Amino acid sequence: MTAQALAAYACRAEESRGRLYPEPESATRSAFQRDRDRIVHSAAFRRLQYKTQVFVYHEGDHYRTRLTHSLEVAQIARSIARQLELNEDLAEAVSLGHDLGHTPFGHAGEDALNAAMKPFGGFSHNDQTLRVLTKLEHRYAGFDGLNLTWETLEATVKHNGPVGKPLPATLAEYVTRHDLELDTFASAEAQVAAISDDIAYNNHDLDDGLRAGLFAIDDISSVKLAGPIFAEVDRANPGVDDARLIHEANRRLIDRMVSDVVTESKKRLAESGATSAVAIRGLDHSVIGFSPAMRERERELRDFLYQRMYRHYRVNRMASKARRIVQELFQLLLAEPQCLPTEWQAQAKGAGNPETARVVADYIAGMTDRYAQDEHYKLFDRYAPT
Repeated sequence: MTAQALAAYACRAEESRGRLYPEPESATRSAFQRDRDRIVHSAAFRRLQYKTQVFVYHEGDHYRTRLTHSLEVAQIARSIARQLELNEDLAEAVSLGHDLGHTPFGHAGEDALNAAMKPFGGFSHNDQTLRVLTKLEHRYAGFDGLNLTWETLEATVKHNGPVGKPLPATLAEYVTRHDLELDTFASAEAQVAAISDDIAYNNHDLDDGLRAGLFAIDDISSVKLAGPIFAEVDRANPGVDDARLIHEANRRLIDRMVSDVVTESKKRLAESGATSAVAIRGLDHSVIGFSPAMRERERELRDFLYQRMYRHYRVNRMASKARRIVQELFQLLLAEPQCLPTEWQAQAKGAGNPETARVVADYIAGMTDRYAQDEHYKLFDRYAPT
């Protein structure tokens, strides 16, 4: 989208506040397109292919991974940004990079790593994403991280709103060098990425839960948001098989949610009177969101998924195994950092040391589901090859 087609309150690449380490501009790509490309080419992004959210990787190839989720979020975000005349490239970059700090095994892995790291400042996937983007990617000769623009980093850190204190360690250190104005809301593009994450998350979990047999189509009939859509598809396509019914209903559900966001956000943006991206950040509320009615229905859908999917005994068993793997890996490697791979050993400071704990957390957080399972097998099964 050219600058002339953008709304007054959109972020403009040519007006970017720049990067922590100054670089010449690209002759062929805008600053935000360059950010997107750096995220896509990062090692952390590739590893998302084998990191899951609810189901462990080996449960089946057709369940969503962090990679497919990020791609779905980006597609939805671009659609919303286009309708609102926002910067699609910035919304896409934030969407693709927002999950880079997630551990293996989804939220179970994060909970386990946070518990293990409590004596050392805890663990947050949002803070870990910033570590990936500013420290842990080692691809460029002149700096650690990806050296993304101020706008992309601000959006990544604040996509859920202003960040209160106490700040996580990495964020607290980074903003002393590159002020991301944590006490304000982020750009409209960041807010688009956040709500696109919600839309994608709810819909693909509904899809995956049905395909996994954790609940049935009939169980959805009482859910005010999804039930009528499934019934609508069934009436229009009598005798259609379940796989097509699920896909068609999911497609329509995403469309309804996106349309609601666009309508509600246009209203909020008009009422805000904002005429610049700076003005959007100066508001005391978000400008992108669901209508009150849709928000209520979306919460009901989340509650349904929580009860019928996230608390299902099969998911609980997977989560239990995942937590044990992460906890046991952390305890062993913190006590015996000499068991870390050579390049990670070089960063460790000795058994039980806080700096060693952070190195171990970085190592584990970067693992895929498969790699974490393999490492646990090698370290804990005395007959396994090392």
